[in-house]
Amino acid sequence: MPLFPNYDDTALYFSMVDEQGPWSRRSIKPFPLDGREWQTAEHYYQAMRFADEVNVAAVCDAHSAQDAVRLGKGWFKRKRRDWKALRVTMMTRAIYTQCQIYPDMARALLETDEQILVESSQYDYFWGCGRDRRGSNHYGKILMNIRAKLSEV
Repeated sequence: MPLFPNYDDTALYFSMVDEQGPWSRRSIKPFPLDGREWQTAEHYYQAMRFADEVNVAAVCDAHSAQDAVRLGKGWFKRKRRDWKALRVTMMTRAIYTQCQIYPDMARALLETDEQILVESSQYDYFWGCGRDRRGSNHYGKILMNIRAKLSEV
């Protein structure tokens, strides 16, 4: 087996942080969830790292998605103990809710038919495919699962 897997030209490679992308977690598409109004999926995701109201509110009120990331990744803040087990669920909830509210987002996802969706981050081996394309691609899997759910309706 080669060191790097072959590039799959049938897959759709995208960036989850490209604010212009149809499924970006950083694009400003406000949505209500868990009793709050979130500016972006990134805001929701970063806030859900915390169990305490002070940090959740601070992230929710962050001026930008980048600020939400900065607040969510602070070293000295106490994170939820179950965060690693919940992070995929929390991201799924945010993106699915946005697809319910924004028909253009859902339509763009449905238009990919059965295409494999790959988050092309070179450095993120959890959400993306990583530089050697051996990453878990959880963000792409979330989108494909949401697409399957949307196509049932």
